Amino acid sequence: MTANELLSLFNQYLEQLPYDRQPQSLYEPVKYVLSLGGKRIRPVLMMLAYQMYKDDPKAILPQACALETYHNFTLLHDDLMDNANMRRGHATVHVKWDANAAILSGDTMLALAFQRMAACPEEKLRDVIDLFTETVLEIDEGQQMDMDFEKRMDVSEEEYIEMIRLKTSVLLACALKIGAILADAPAEDAENLYLFGEKMGLAFQLQDDYLDVYGDPKVFGKAIGGDIMCNKKTFMLINAFNLATAEQRAELMRWIDADNPDAQEKIAAVTNLYNKIGVDKLAQQRIMHYFDESRACLDKVKVDEKRKQLLYDYTDKMMHRNK
Repeated sequence: MTANELLSLFNQYLEQLPYDRQPQSLYEPVKYVLSLGGKRIRPVLMMLAYQMYKDDPKAILPQACALETYHNFTLLHDDLMDNANMRRGHATVHVKWDANAAILSGDTMLALAFQRMAACPEEKLRDVIDLFTETVLEIDEGQQMDMDFEKRMDVSEEEYIEMIRLKTSVLLACALKIGAILADAPAEDAENLYLFGEKMGLAFQLQDDYLDVYGDPKVFGKAIGGDIMCNKKTFMLINAFNLATAEQRAELMRWIDADNPDAQEKIAAVTNLYNKIGVDKLAQQRIMHYFDESRACLDKVKVDEKRKQLLYDYTDKMMHRNK
């Protein structure tokens, strides 16, 4: 099946999931969050990895659904922590209901994710749950690092890469490796698929940082400069601060400390500083570095090239969504 066919299969399965436990008021926010759409990247990656070895991706729909449930749980709590009002063009749960509902329904989504992940063959259960649990812990660690970075101006590039590896990459890697485990893939292949997802996730997040400054809003899907306006510690800002001259650093700090600056003026000024310091080119170099590393890992997977082609094509599309 193609990636689009897998996406359609997954969405149909998700829409038909029953929620017959009580009280319904607990499960309404869960159904709402999962109905808001999205690219469903993680379940599609899991099914693409699986069908490199087996031709029945329907067999792992519960585990694919577990990953998407968990991912959306993290978004629900992120929105609450960030006090965000909108997600995918719709009101967030704490706005549509309240903060208590967001916390409780989020907790329920986490429990449902483990329940759905555990609905796998008994002989795979230990490996699957161990990997999923480790991934959940790592994502929490990455989230805490991200929060800690908000209070610091001395974050190194190495620290930032580790943070995005934990916060973003490991879930993509987990999706691919669990797909491989469930398909009885050789252990070496499963590990190379994990590394492929990990490196791809780094490239994907660095590209996201880059596009927030340099992307076309019509293609990127949102206004650029959002990270600049909220002084988010991205690859761009961290390296700009660390590589700037004393004069450039002082100007950067003036914009970071400015109260209610004009948005367009701040975005233009900080972007100009990025250009002078050269973090735009540095970001592009790092993106290609991790992209090439990811490809090297996928190249090592010992299946027929035709079996791998859908995964190559899908991740190419992920990485070139600005074109």
